[in-house]
Amino acid sequence: MRVSRSLWKYADCEGAPIISAEGVYLCHFDPTFPLEMGFEIHDSRHLVRMNRHDSFEVIYVYDGRGFVQVRQRRFPISKGDLVVVGPNVYHQIVCHPGTKLKLHFLHFQSGILRGSASGEEEQYLAPFFCQDANFPNVVSLSSGLPDQVLEVMAKIYEELPASTDTARLAVRTYLRVLLLLLLRYYSQHVGTQKALEHRQQEVKRLDSLFRFIDQDYGQTIRTATAARLCAMSKAQFMKFFKRVTGQSFHTYLKHLRVAMAQALLTGGDKSIAEISILLGFCSQSHFGTTFTGIVGMPPHLYRRSFGKTRESNDGNELMVTRHDDRRPETEQGRRHPTGGLKAEPTSPTPPIFIGR
Repeated sequence: MRVSRSLWKYADCEGAPIISAEGVYLCHFDPTFPLEMGFEIHDSRHLVRMNRHDSFEVIYVYDGRGFVQVRQRRFPISKGDLVVVGPNVYHQIVCHPGTKLKLHFLHFQSGILRGSASGEEEQYLAPFFCQDANFPNVVSLSSGLPDQVLEVMAKIYEELPASTDTARLAVRTYLRVLLLLLLRYYSQHVGTQKALEHRQQEVKRLDSLFRFIDQDYGQTIRTATAARLCAMSKAQFMKFFKRVTGQSFHTYLKHLRVAMAQALLTGGDKSIAEISILLGFCSQSHFGTTFTGIVGMPPHLYRRSFGKTRESNDGNELMVTRHDDRRPETEQGRRHPTGGLKAEPTSPTPPIFIGR
C-alpha cells in the first residue's frame, strides 16, 4: 500500500491537547459513523504520553522501529507489524532515538457494527475484550496476518468518507472481514466482555483521584493523598496505579503537567514563571529542568519555536512538511485521512505530548 506524502502528519493536533487529565484520548468520531483512519509519524520530538480510549484500535507499522508499552509490558515493533489495542487499556508508542515510526491506524467504536445478529458483535470484538496481562498485543510480520489486515484497511480507506449508504455498507463489510482475521488469529486468547467490564471497574477506582487532579493540578499532590482518595493504602495504591496506567503516579503527574505547559506556552501569553507556579512546580528552575528532560528543549526555546508569534501573516499560505524532505511545499490544503481537506498553518508543528 503506497501512501501519499501529504497524508502523513505528526502525532499531535496542531498544538491542542487531546488527552484529558485521566489520560483519556478524546476521539472525535462522527456519532452516526464512528470510524477514523489516519497516517501518523512519531519521532523523539513528537512523543505521545500514556493514554487510553473507549474505542477499538488497530495499528499497522508502515515503517521504522520502536516499541509499544501496554500497561507495564513492552513489545518491540518494526516495519510490517500489527498492534491491537482494546478499550481502556493504557498504552504508549515510542520510536527508537533518532528514528521515526510511521503508523497507519484504524479507530472505531462498536456502534459501527450495528445490524449484526444477536451476540455476533461481541464475538467479532472478542480479541479486544480479552486483553489481560498475557495478551500478545503485537502481531509479527512473519505471521502473515499484518499484510492481510493492511489489504483490508486499504479497502476501507478507499471508501472514505463514507457519505453514501453503499459506501457505509462496504466499510462495515470490510471491517467485519478484518475482525474475523483477528478473531481467528487470537482464537486461543479470546474472552468475553466480562474482561472489559473488569478493566473498566479498575479504571473507575481512580475516578476520584482524576477529578481531584483535574481541579487542583497546580497543588502539590502527595502519594499519600492520592492513595486516600482511592481508599487504598499507600503501598497498595502505588502498585495498583502502575498496573492500571503503566506509569508510576509521580511520572504520570509530571508528564501531564508538561503537556499542559506546552499548551500554555504555545497558546497563551503567561510568562514562564507564571506557568511554573500555575502548574505546581516548586520553582522555575525545577520546571525548566523537568520540561527540558521530557521535551528536549527549554521552555523559552519551545515558546520561541512554536508559539503564536511564529504564525504567518498570510493566512492563505499553507505548508506540508514531508517526512523525507525538509523543503516545504505550499498548497491550498491537504487531504485529511477521512477524505476532506485540512489546512496546515505555516508555523512548525510543535512536539506536543498528546495524540494517540
